[in-house]
Amino acid sequence: MRPLLTEIWVYLAASPLLWLTVTMLAYLAAYWLYRRSNFNPFVNPVLIAVAFIAMLLLATKTPYPRYFEGAKFIHFLIGPATVALAIPLHAQMQRLKTMWLPLTVALVVGSLVAIISGVGIAWAMGASREIALSLAPKSVTMPIAMGVADKIGGVPALTAVAVAITGISGAIMARSLLNALRIDDDATRGFATGLVAHAIGTARALTRSETTGAFAALAMALNGVATALLAPLLLKLVPLG
Repeated sequence: MRPLLTEIWVYLAASPLLWLTVTMLAYLAAYWLYRRSNFNPFVNPVLIAVAFIAMLLLATKTPYPRYFEGAKFIHFLIGPATVALAIPLHAQMQRLKTMWLPLTVALVVGSLVAIISGVGIAWAMGASREIALSLAPKSVTMPIAMGVADKIGGVPALTAVAVAITGISGAIMARSLLNALRIDDDATRGFATGLVAHAIGTARALTRSETTGAFAALAMALNGVATALLAPLLLKLVPLG
């Protein structure tokens, strides 16, 4: 019986549809747990789904390229999903006109802090130049972050890991930190979350309200542009030896 099951698994594992289905089921199960926990930030659905899939790939000795052949359709949908966030943002246009100055200041300061903190902490702990530069765009959505890392001399694969960790940890900590600071305004909470925790933080912000999600999406998009401009500029002003 066991050889038969092995043969069936080998056949299914070669099908891209299997890994697409596994990814969707893993996230649905993780989101069910998230809802059952009353949206406890520590029960983050992305973290749980990633951990499950990683363990499954290790247990079945499935190489990542084979997995990605199936999951790449979901990866493709990240772009349209991000663009679709412009719809709730459009509803906030009147408010945006009155908040453009504080949002611009927050964007520049937040982007600089994200870059300097990542590079500075890595450098202070004795990391190599490559590793330090890989952490510079950690608060930017992954496609942009990997492009920036490659441009400035970092390792895109390492940057991808840093981006995932930053997004998950930001989504977990944002609510408690903002509550502790007594920041109740949905726009402010959303912009802060999207600025430091990119797409994962934006997904978390959308569970609070449409306004929070809209401003998180705005911050995520603007921080991608700001980091792409500021990271190379900072390295020219303060080159790492």
